[in-house]
Amino acid sequence: MKLDKETIKKYLLIIAKPFIWLALKIKDFYFKIFPRREAKYFDADRHELKYIGLMVCYAVGINLYIEFFARVTKGPLSAFEWIFHNPLVFLLNALIIFATMTIALLFKRRRFAWMIISMLWIVIGTVNGIILLQRVTPFTLYDLANFADGMTIINSYYKKWQITLIGIGAVLIVLSIIIIFVRSKKWQNIHYGKSCLAIVLAAVAALGATYGAIELKIVDTYFGNLNYAYRDYGVPYCFISTSVSAGVKKPKGYSEEMIDKILKEKTYQGTNTVRENVDDNQLHPNIIVLQMESFTTADSYSHIKVDNDPTPVFNKLKQEYTSGWFEVPACGAGTSNTEFEVLTGISAHFFGPGEYPYKGKLREHTLENMAYIAKNHGYACNALHDHRALFYNRNEVYANMGFDSFTSVEYMNNVSFTPKNWCKDKVLIPEIMDIMTSTPQRDMMHVVSVEGHGKYPEEQVFKNPYTTVTCDDEILKWKYEYYLNECHEMDTFIGDLIDEINAAGEPTIMVIYGDHIPALDVEESQYNGPDLYSTEYVIWDNIGLPKQDEDTTSYEVGAKMLESAGLGHEGIIFDYQQSNSKNSKSYLNDQEALAHDMLYGKYYAYGGKNPYKRSDMKMGFHQIKVKKIVKIGDKYYIKGKNFTERSIISLDGKKLSTVYLSPTLLALNEEIDEEDVDKLEVAQVDKSDEKVLTTVGANEEL
Repeated sequence: MKLDKETIKKYLLIIAKPFIWLALKIKDFYFKIFPRREAKYFDADRHELKYIGLMVCYAVGINLYIEFFARVTKGPLSAFEWIFHNPLVFLLNALIIFATMTIALLFKRRRFAWMIISMLWIVIGTVNGIILLQRVTPFTLYDLANFADGMTIINSYYKKWQITLIGIGAVLIVLSIIIIFVRSKKWQNIHYGKSCLAIVLAAVAALGATYGAIELKIVDTYFGNLNYAYRDYGVPYCFISTSVSAGVKKPKGYSEEMIDKILKEKTYQGTNTVRENVDDNQLHPNIIVLQMESFTTADSYSHIKVDNDPTPVFNKLKQEYTSGWFEVPACGAGTSNTEFEVLTGISAHFFGPGEYPYKGKLREHTLENMAYIAKNHGYACNALHDHRALFYNRNEVYANMGFDSFTSVEYMNNVSFTPKNWCKDKVLIPEIMDIMTSTPQRDMMHVVSVEGHGKYPEEQVFKNPYTTVTCDDEILKWKYEYYLNECHEMDTFIGDLIDEINAAGEPTIMVIYGDHIPALDVEESQYNGPDLYSTEYVIWDNIGLPKQDEDTTSYEVGAKMLESAGLGHEGIIFDYQQSNSKNSKSYLNDQEALAHDMLYGKYYAYGGKNPYKRSDMKMGFHQIKVKKIVKIGDKYYIKGKNFTERSIISLDGKKLSTVYLSPTLLALNEEIDEEDVDKLEVAQVDKSDEKVLTTVGANEEL
């Protein structure tokens, strides 16, 4: 049959008929529920003041909802108690919301525009509340940069029915927006001059009230503690403050003279602190930074009791080696900012509140840190993490920090998991020891743990736990019991690792610390530390360092480690910290100025040019290699070395069905053309979203 245009039209109409019929039925059903109305117009003169009055009422109501949800875990009356004690802060936040609502006065579909603005605030408040139900750190705009990472672990925090409800809620919101847009009434004779005047007056009022509140110390512009700031100053004010502040601000009077003066007067080196490469690493010990996910001790909590100490190894280390409280920039979440501070010596508080350098600047910019200092002395520098390589963009950032290799969970074998599907930390021991014993030079290793990660279950998981927990609340009992038994396994990992290092006979110093407290909704009164932004640390060594207990911060411990390893007064920030008292009035201001110069300025500290180059970092310390492809029966097999369970056979970028048989053998589980066999490659695939991290072909090394 000839397919001319008319015939094609006829068949397309036949195919489309059922869809047209369905669309018409949906349309009829909609207008039965929501009858048509003639487009009516409101007289702006008659209703302007009424709308503004309604906006004020809605702003107060929305702010009440936001603050109520932000304190929902504290009890139903907590929001009203906060308002009673902080009425001016509450009114300031309501005024901020109202000022944004007045933008709707410029639109003919005023109701729709007003609803969109209101819904944005409601969504911000809802998301903040949901996040606070699972972690201690509140919601900021920077969390949107972590959205992809968050979606990969959403199953660890929420049950399927909860995720389904969230999805349904999102769909209902979209449908509501569409319906309100269709049915919103239009306004005529809008006085744009009056509307603009109202908007300007509202903005001036909000800005003036904010400035006055800052001057009167009712609110602050510096959030040393993000959680406390949201609690004390209100969600709208803090959300906007964190959204408009980013990067390390330019210091007043920033110039070459200013940076030179800081270096000459307040550092040991005096000027450019980048030394020429010297291969003297054998004169120094291995340096290990061991960051333990959510690791704390049971005696840190006053509201629970345990029948066995879950962390006997760590507690013994505290008695024998340098230890103390460890001030971190994160609380319940925000792991990467703690490791950023440890490695670079730069305080995360210099950045915008809630900002993650790993999500922004360090993806594109190299930065002096412990690894670059060690490399200047011939150290091998390697990073390890028993979780996804893509989490916090570590696969990109670590290259900008000078690491030679990054071994993530996708490049590890013999991986076991907790009941909440987090990798158990014991898998890190063979990886660490393989690096230490196979490199002829000393090693600087940055190791990031994951086993202690939340969410912690509300029911009993371990039938015969190492330690049991007693407390007043049953749900809390099971959460802490699960968490502390995971801490016990992490503690065992610490002890086993130290035994292996001692058996290897290599001189080593290792700082061990928790990156933040667990997301267990801990009250300040229940925590025995200085505040909720404190964990504990130990600097273990086998070279006879004296025990010198002191409380410190995560951004100062790197300088302490380098000095203990005999690498003192190297690196701009580290040299400054080693040369000055933290009680100095300009201590933090000088470091902030140096940080700005190193990241956003003119590199005056380096003579005008950033000396650090991005490393040619390898993914996985053990290089994957494809040796040959063989056919046995109807199936193809790839022989090689260092394959893992995340190794997938691929062809022209397409992932093929693969069976992992061993570290030296993969089986192809689907048919391909014989002519394509030589094009087969082995890809390492992300643990969660199946993204290809690296590929290697025959006779190639990764």
